Amino acid sequence: MHRYLIVANQTLASDQLVDLIRERMATGPAEFWLVVPATPVKDLASNAVPIPMPVMGGTLALPHPPEEARRRAQDQLDAAVKKLTAAGVTVNGAVSDPDPMRAVEEAVTSKEFDEIIVSTLPRRLSRWLHQDLPARLQHQFHLPVTHVAAGDV
Repeated sequence: MHRYLIVANQTLASDQLVDLIRERMATGPAEFWLVVPATPVKDLASNAVPIPMPVMGGTLALPHPPEEARRRAQDQLDAAVKKLTAAGVTVNGAVSDPDPMRAVEEAVTSKEFDEIIVSTLPRRLSRWLHQDLPARLQHQFHLPVTHVAAGDV
């Protein structure tokens, strides 16, 4: 049985990721663990919100509390598990630390994996790619890392 760790947030439902999962399943028995970092709402590409200027003498409140990030990540996870399970995939997962490196570290300390799959937004939008996440994961955890970008052809 091959065990795959998928780290994704906004791209969990992408066709590119689903196609890669199907490819992995075609090679033999497989199970997948989804790690969904609770990305702060202000950092989501689809929800970029300008931060208002503070009022004189006032304090600047964050527009979205961390609970909102966790709730959105949980919604993404629930939808992905439902979609993939309906397609015959053995899958589960968890919402994790907003930092994808720490999120993966939490997963690999409690489970064993044969490969890490990183699903990102296209390069022009992806913070994770600008931070060189796939190479950093491979260096840190000594596992094969496959990158798939949503929207790329």
